[in-house]
Amino acid sequence: MTMLVKNLIHALGSRNVSEANDAAEAFTELTHFPADIIIVDYQMQPLDGLDFVRLVRTGSDSPNPYVPIIMLTGHTEMSKVMNARDAGVNEFLAKPLSATALYARIQKIITHPREFVKTRIYFGPDRRRINKKWDTSERRKNPPSPATAATAAAEVASAAAPNVTAAADADEEAGLSQSELDALFD
Repeated sequence: MTMLVKNLIHALGSRNVSEANDAAEAFTELTHFPADIIIVDYQMQPLDGLDFVRLVRTGSDSPNPYVPIIMLTGHTEMSKVMNARDAGVNEFLAKPLSATALYARIQKIITHPREFVKTRIYFGPDRRRINKKWDTSERRKNPPSPATAATAAAEVASAAAPNVTAAADADEEAGLSQSELDALFD
């Protein structure tokens, strides 16, 4: 896969490409090679792609925690996609990889860079993909009391809990298509 990605990047016009055989080697390479974009596979050993992304984003010795990261994988289950997003991935590409899809992600990173967010539990690109202006005014004529609202929320949560679990199990078994991934990352 490394050779395919390297060939695609060369075909897109980039000549200065560095590659690594595993996450530890890639992290070391970052200290010598000022990468503009990192393309990483989810499935690596002994450190996986998520561990690598976390090292780049939050490691005390990370040379560039702001570098854009594109993650590749053949495993597109919802939980894996969300874990990658929450680790600080900018874009997510499903295998099999195409030059068109890779080019689109690189172009998006360059032309629409996202602000970075730093909180107690997250550092990475802003995960909010849609900028909506929310109407913060009270729309209800008689807002419920806090006790009534809490009771109603508990009832809804307990009624929906079996369905939420079933939906999560279904998502885990079926991988997402690239268009579904795009919708999550747009």
